[in-house]
Amino acid sequence: MLKLDLGSSRDRPGRPRQLPNHENKSDSGKERAVNHQNGVAGAPPLARVKRARAAEQAGPAAAALGEREMLDCGALAPEALLARLGASDKGLSADQAEERFDRFGPNEVAPTRKLGFLGEIYQRSKNPLVVQLLVIAAASTWMGDLRAASVVGLMVVLSVMLGYVQERRSSRAVERLLSMIKATCTVVREGKESEIPLRELVPGDLVVLAAGDIIPADLRLLSTKDFYVSQAALTGESMPIEKTATACDIAGKNSIDLPNACFQGSNVLSGTARGVVVNTGARTYFGAISAKLAGRRVLTSFDRGVESFTWLMIRFMVVMVSVVFVIVGLTKHDWSEALLFGLSVAVGLTPEMLPMIVTVNLSKGAMAMSKKQVIVKRLNSIQNFGAMDVLCTDKTGTLTQDRIVLERYVDVTNRKSEDVLRYAYMNSYYQTGLRNLLDRAILGHSDLDVERTGRKVDEIPFDFQRRRMSVVIDYQDEHVLICKGAVEEIFQVCTRYQVDEEIHPLIDMLKQDLLEEYEALSRDGHRVLAIAYREFPRDKEVFTAADESDLVLLGYLAFFDPPKETAASALEALRKSGVATKILTGDNALVTQKICRDVGLSVEQLVTGDQLRGLSEAQLTELALKANVFARLTPSQKEDIIRALQRGGRVVGFMGDGINDAPAMKTADVGISVDTAVDVAKESADIILLKKSLLVLEDGILEGRKVFGNIIKYIKMGASSNFGNMFSVVGGSYFLPFLPMAPIQVLVNNLLYDFSQVGIPTDNVDREYLEKPRKWNIDSIKKFMLWIGPMSSIFDYTTYFLMLYVFGCIAFNTTSDPAQKVHFESLFHSGWFVESILTQTLIVHIIRTNRIPFFQSRASWPLVLTTLAVMAAACALPYSPLAAPLGLTPLPATFWPWMLATVIAYSILTHFVKTRFIRHYGTD
Repeated sequence: MLKLDLGSSRDRPGRPRQLPNHENKSDSGKERAVNHQNGVAGAPPLARVKRARAAEQAGPAAAALGEREMLDCGALAPEALLARLGASDKGLSADQAEERFDRFGPNEVAPTRKLGFLGEIYQRSKNPLVVQLLVIAAASTWMGDLRAASVVGLMVVLSVMLGYVQERRSSRAVERLLSMIKATCTVVREGKESEIPLRELVPGDLVVLAAGDIIPADLRLLSTKDFYVSQAALTGESMPIEKTATACDIAGKNSIDLPNACFQGSNVLSGTARGVVVNTGARTYFGAISAKLAGRRVLTSFDRGVESFTWLMIRFMVVMVSVVFVIVGLTKHDWSEALLFGLSVAVGLTPEMLPMIVTVNLSKGAMAMSKKQVIVKRLNSIQNFGAMDVLCTDKTGTLTQDRIVLERYVDVTNRKSEDVLRYAYMNSYYQTGLRNLLDRAILGHSDLDVERTGRKVDEIPFDFQRRRMSVVIDYQDEHVLICKGAVEEIFQVCTRYQVDEEIHPLIDMLKQDLLEEYEALSRDGHRVLAIAYREFPRDKEVFTAADESDLVLLGYLAFFDPPKETAASALEALRKSGVATKILTGDNALVTQKICRDVGLSVEQLVTGDQLRGLSEAQLTELALKANVFARLTPSQKEDIIRALQRGGRVVGFMGDGINDAPAMKTADVGISVDTAVDVAKESADIILLKKSLLVLEDGILEGRKVFGNIIKYIKMGASSNFGNMFSVVGGSYFLPFLPMAPIQVLVNNLLYDFSQVGIPTDNVDREYLEKPRKWNIDSIKKFMLWIGPMSSIFDYTTYFLMLYVFGCIAFNTTSDPAQKVHFESLFHSGWFVESILTQTLIVHIIRTNRIPFFQSRASWPLVLTTLAVMAAACALPYSPLAAPLGLTPLPATFWPWMLATVIAYSILTHFVKTRFIRHYGTD
């Protein structure tokens, strides 16, 4: 640091003034010091009521009415505006708000209309798997096989009703969780400010806005103070837009162009304002955009995975049923029986419990994650959460304690300076942007002895290009612009510096010394801000970024944010879970490197925002995959890095809590925020953490993998078991003198097997399955089906020959006694029915784990109980009163030792093949 001997001090005009202090304000980011106009309350004109009711009934026409209303309001003075809307400067009364809510409905683009019981059942019945079963039931009824139709109908009821009951129960729990993180807005009602949910906002409500807020509806502004909003979500325009409250000429304008209006879905970057709600719900500008997209449901990767599997099974079913139909028709010469049997085979191949299993798994996962302080906003994001292999996050609050301490405030000679602290205090005190942790640390020095005179004249808000912000204070005979920001950016606009009362030119040698001191502090983990000022004549009232020039450098402030004690262990836990952590921060490279070193994060390659400029997509993708620390980034650069990682085949999560994080969170495969984040960040997130900690995040990731693992279990079980059974059916249909199993028996068999899997959502997942990210892999499922399915067929065929040659069913071909034929056929069917159920149900326990089942890994008790119940039912059915209607007959005692040997051999062989498959193809 260059030490200057400046000689004696002398008075000079540029000396920093003892700036005025005002009574201490709240530093919560919700500063509400806004002047507003008095309005006239009145009843809404009849024409408006009619228009509102027409808008409710018109669907897309509602947006057009909203556009017209917004334009009309834009041309009115505040008093006339309030009168038109039947509002006042004290806000609506409770009765007015209730009446308008009844009239206009909730403030939702597509109001959530809860379906009744019949509506829910209808929606579930539209699933392609359920439709398929209903068609089969109708065909069975038409052909006179009422028993088959009844069993298929029972399967539909089981699938639909069980799914309905489970999902309703889970949905209520999930709704309770989501109510914890619902966005709210501040309104004035009956003269008092209060927080209400966004959906309860009504036309005529008086809304109070500050930095970080989401615009909750279409508003006409009544008063503003340095009010800047981002409309990027609506218009794609990335630059902030300043809004005012002045009435404007609406000729030739669209509502989105109005300088005195704000629109739902945009967000406040800085300043404060009050506005009156003009349009809500479908009548908003955002509602007009949404109406054009009505009915277009965007499929997530999870949806696409389920859909791919569903259609895989449907295609497979069509082929198998056609083959079985032709074989049975040609060999048995009864095409009617062939059709019925083919339909029963179709049912056997249908994974009709898939919708229920998926829904219950996701909702149970959401509830389990909530116990680990992770709230799931979108259920399908659970799979992406578990599949995430790259986590991008800022360092503040995740690697550090989120507890900024102001350690020093010094002039350019590195001496403590009260002037530097005072100027910084006034800058943070008067600004209306979202106060960050550095501002809070500065404002903690509330004992400053400053005069309570003067006023704020103007403000130049912070943006991520300038990386600084200024306030202008009126003091005595001059206006003083105080600028605070990143060191390099402040140096760019300074031409002089001050020590004590002396001002000197800021020569390059001194600037280099100051930069070296700044770098030394940064290397030591400090965040550094510079403070500068400039004086203007009092007749200048409006200021822009251009006025941030020819400034006097006053000094700088150094802050320290200690690293979290748990950060190192959390990063190591994520690494062991297969999740690479990449730091994306707007802070400088030296501070970022120091924090990374402190928490044990190896900096493989550090890249700054300046180095990203001008790179092609291919170059950026290569760099994003290699580097793990990115510093001095703008919000758009964070988003670019997320896209680059996705192009590289990564599943990317982004964790953020600020306005600048929202674009990256929306782009990421899973957006993660915290419950203390600004509204726009929480709205963009898929996952909300109740505690800002990577340890909490790691718990949630593991729970997401567990949910996905249980869904994949059902899919692998159903695919392999069904394939094996139908492979057996095709062969049996060809060489047996009768059908291998009667249609009604196939249906009951499938019904029992489905019931055995109801406990899967409660099942345990092996620890090693949770050790790395899991993604949909339909190709792996197909291969698994082809490897494991034939294992059950081997024992099906051994059972065929056991029943034919050991238990004499082959005599069917030689006897002419019809009763004997029926007996042998029924005995054969009973033997294969029992063996089929036992092996199918047993495969649940073999496939659910990569370990040795029962010994190294045990299923959950609900799954154990359902499978035991089904196996017991299968063994008991041939001896029960239902045996005759189902075409079954009691099995001889000598059958059971053979069956025990079959089950043991099947278990050993299937586990062996499963192990070989895992070695060959892995566990995905």
